[in-house]
Amino acid sequence: MYKFGRVQQKLLLLLLGGVVLGNQRSSARYHRLLFQLRKEWKRIDQRSMARSISRLSEQKLVAEKRSPDGKVRLELTKEGERQARFLDLYGRSIRLAKPKKWDGNWRVVVFDIPEESRIFRNILRQHLHELEFHQLQKSVFVSPYPYEKPFLELVTLYGAEPHVRIMTVSWIDNGDSLKKIFFGKKKTASGNVTK
Repeated sequence: MYKFGRVQQKLLLLLLGGVVLGNQRSSARYHRLLFQLRKEWKRIDQRSMARSISRLSEQKLVAEKRSPDGKVRLELTKEGERQARFLDLYGRSIRLAKPKKWDGNWRVVVFDIPEESRIFRNILRQHLHELEFHQLQKSVFVSPYPYEKPFLELVTLYGAEPHVRIMTVSWIDNGDSLKKIFFGKKKTASGNVTK
């Protein structure tokens, strides 16, 4: 898994914005996005930008393309775009507010990732911990929070659909213990806290 500084994250997301910009069909949205991208680009310190571009280039996440007139254009590589989409997705997912009232459902993630993909398996576990899932068994995690869709996007982004199952269930045999882990106090089926 890559570790990015703030400027590197911003550069990846701005370059991803350029990819999105190229796919815009609405001229109003195109100009609004172009204005936002220019504004954000100008806010980056030039010395920090040079170091960050150099590091992203070494990691093969961006490629510098030189045109015949000598201008340099930055492009995301395939892996760079994947990492930028992860940053975009992860940034949105961690801003998800936990609902005030529990809906009574558990989100269960089960995976069986082959040994040759153990690096991805570790990345997946790290993401589950960051999203506050609780580990039930080695490859089984649970959460009461409605994070199925963002997590499914993450699984799709990594191309791991054949190895990962996500379920929403209403009952787990150790539900009372899990309620204490997540809520501190016992919750009733209706989502209210009991003393």
